[in-house]
Amino acid sequence: MGEVLSQAEIDSLLNALSDGSVDEEAIKISTPQKVRVYDFKRPNKFSKGHLHSLLNIHENFCRILATYLAGNLHIAVEAKVLSTEQITYDEFTRSLPYPTILGIFQMNPLEGNSLIEISPSLTFLMVERLLGGQGLGLSKNRDLTEIERKIINTRLGKIIQLISDSWTEIVEMESQMVDMETNPQFTQIVAPNEMVVVVTMEVKVGESKGMINICLPYIVMKPILDKLHNLLYFSSETKGISTREQELIRQKIEWAKVPVKVLMGNTKITVQDLLHLECGDVIPLEKGIKEPLAVYVGNYIKFKGNPGLHNNKMAVQITEIITKGGDSDG
Repeated sequence: MGEVLSQAEIDSLLNALSDGSVDEEAIKISTPQKVRVYDFKRPNKFSKGHLHSLLNIHENFCRILATYLAGNLHIAVEAKVLSTEQITYDEFTRSLPYPTILGIFQMNPLEGNSLIEISPSLTFLMVERLLGGQGLGLSKNRDLTEIERKIINTRLGKIIQLISDSWTEIVEMESQMVDMETNPQFTQIVAPNEMVVVVTMEVKVGESKGMINICLPYIVMKPILDKLHNLLYFSSETKGISTREQELIRQKIEWAKVPVKVLMGNTKITVQDLLHLECGDVIPLEKGIKEPLAVYVGNYIKFKGNPGLHNNKMAVQITEIITKGGDSDG
């Protein structure tokens, strides 16, 4: 902050100007001017408030995405937003590798197309997990095979559908994929000098990491920019779990594998009898042949049933569902 002049100093300066001992032009030249650099080729069309709102929206998207990928890939998944910045579309496409996975999508009822890019490392990691591998990915980038393209095309379409769920508190929209490309030069959704917001996210699948970029052009976001200023939408008190999130959690739980066992009966014998057991010996169980058997899910009794055969294989027919204590022990 500059030095503040006293009243005596101000009076002395005014007297010097009036008698001509101090040149007015010299004072103007010596006074530092605050100059703000502005690049007309890159006009800032998104305010800090817009970028902050987009950050919150895509943090919500990361939570939905992690839930979906964890259930789909059967492995722990973490996702977080690294940055939101506004650049020209040409700068964005030039920063992308070739080949990469580019999904062109619409956000109806908004006009125009947006773009989502999944890094090659994350793409091949997903393919390997879906085909039964460990998900270590590939050390060298390459084009997708026809089978890999089909697999990724399906998953990419579902990921794009999740985008609309993260916007529900701002605007009702339906996001759907238009096309998938691998060459950034073939995805000219807007003019090269058009300003876009690029949201960069890091996705950790197991011990491996990959990146996802979402490119939102200004011409697409323009109709809803005013709504992005209202940060009350992102209050933690008003946040709830969306229907899609509930469905993804339900699917993840349904796909979980749990051990199921049937207890035929039990008894007690001496160690001497145990040591002298031979083939053909019979051990009587403390269980009547007409009594139902306990069916365990994990360490808890969930059902009762009768033993029998099904297609020449041992089986048990469920006769009773145990509901007591199910909420607390399951």
